Amino acid sequence: MSAISPLAGKPAPRSLLVDVPGLLAAYADLRPDPAVPAQRVAFGTSGHRGSSFERSFNEWHVLAITQAICEYRKSKGIDGPLYVGFDTHALSQPAFDSALEVLAANGVETMIAKGGEFTPTPAVSHAILVYNLGRPSGLADGIVITPSHNPPDNGGFKYNPPNGGPAGTDITGRIQHRANALLEGGLKGVRRMPLAQARSASSTHEHDFLNAYVGDLAQVIDFDAIRGAGVRMGVDPLGGAGVHYWAPIAERYRIDLTVVSEEVDPRFGFMTVDWDGRIRMDPSSPYAMQRLIGMKDRYDVAFACDTDHDRHGIVTRSAGLLVPNHYLPVLIDYLFRNRTQWRKSAAVGKTLVSTALIDRVAKRLQRKLFEVPVGFKWFVDGLFGGGLGFAGEESAGASFLRRDGNVWTTDKDGIAPALLAAEITAHGGRDPGELYRDLVSELGEPFADRVEAPASADQKARLANLARKQVRSTELGGEKIEGVLVHAPGNDAPIDGIKVIAASGWFAARPSGTEDIYKIYAESFRGKDHLRGILREAQGIVDTALAGAR
Repeated sequence: MSAISPLAGKPAPRSLLVDVPGLLAAYADLRPDPAVPAQRVAFGTSGHRGSSFERSFNEWHVLAITQAICEYRKSKGIDGPLYVGFDTHALSQPAFDSALEVLAANGVETMIAKGGEFTPTPAVSHAILVYNLGRPSGLADGIVITPSHNPPDNGGFKYNPPNGGPAGTDITGRIQHRANALLEGGLKGVRRMPLAQARSASSTHEHDFLNAYVGDLAQVIDFDAIRGAGVRMGVDPLGGAGVHYWAPIAERYRIDLTVVSEEVDPRFGFMTVDWDGRIRMDPSSPYAMQRLIGMKDRYDVAFACDTDHDRHGIVTRSAGLLVPNHYLPVLIDYLFRNRTQWRKSAAVGKTLVSTALIDRVAKRLQRKLFEVPVGFKWFVDGLFGGGLGFAGEESAGASFLRRDGNVWTTDKDGIAPALLAAEITAHGGRDPGELYRDLVSELGEPFADRVEAPASADQKARLANLARKQVRSTELGGEKIEGVLVHAPGNDAPIDGIKVIAASGWFAARPSGTEDIYKIYAESFRGKDHLRGILREAQGIVDTALAGAR
């Protein structure tokens, strides 16, 4: 990790709060220059993101992307309803308005939240899948307007096709290309109508995302067990899209769940500052999660979700905030032991930078491991068809099947893994932090870290295209290198980097998609000193490989 800011973990000072009126004015008034790469439409691992101040997320971007989506779905014969959700970032509401103007002008049957309610990412995925169940045609798809846990000055926009999950690169590539062509043409070809007319259009309909999602949660979580054990829970929505979902969950299922705050502030001034001195609604960050960590002794288990509620953070009495790589192995172990209706062939999905403790848990469970590159899109097909019982990533994004083994969501769902922590606690009377200690005493304790280093665009391209033969070392951390991966073992997709594996540790290096840096992830089952050694060797291996990559 890079240097920690002196503001990390402290209440956000006024100097850090975003100028919301200025941000909104920039959204409407500043036009991107498509000749500047940073101002073009660019779909990363989860949609197009940027800031209106930097001309990377402005009205023109949203108009162009939405028109491109309308044209894409028409070309594919997708003519069912399109479900649209948005979160609590300041730029999300105007982006929603812009998108609706284009959708209505194109005659797209558009489902918007009842009463203008904020909508979590998993609620959109759930709505798409429920509508499409058993339908051979007239399929639904969706748009989610969110930059996830990114800082308050960011906006984000992503498309979910009829499988309910994040669109793959084959789709986003087409949308991105067409959207940029529209930008270059001054938006010629974009169909649009005034907002008032779009809201009253015959193609615009309200949908009760909240009650549809909440009412179905019992198909995923055993609320009877939670209620019967009297588990006391606390939840911090972090001012996000699910802020009004938690009280109905508590009321409907009669569970002891306290919402610690329902405050919504587009500046997110209630947050404590993240590691780098920025406000970021990351439920896996101990710096951002100080409020809930300070309440840990009030509850048997507590949890939080990020702004669009597709990531989770678990706080326990025994261990405080669990890093995702500690909670996910516990979650997997519990699910595959207790979801007896799941098919025996259902596999465990993980990204290649998630902990190898998951590998050991899967092996003990006698479940196939499905390891893929970074990006939740790689899990969509497996979750949709039930071939994956669980899918997750080290950044706290996960989803899993319904209790009967059918698909729940194919996008990340922060709410279900959060509530599962309460079910786990109810089941054995011990919280996930205690169960993690049991797990590592049996299977070994991993120690992990991540470092970043500057990299030019040329170096990043070299790193993304490394070949196995360019790793000339034979040992890692004093052990023989057992594998050098440039393709993920689960689906043989390029990992845009490299992963080197030994018996007691591994490292992975990949370029950042948004910054001029590369990242090295490392893990050791032999302790912190061994981990530091792996990181030193990893740095050397990467430096040598980059120097020789011509």
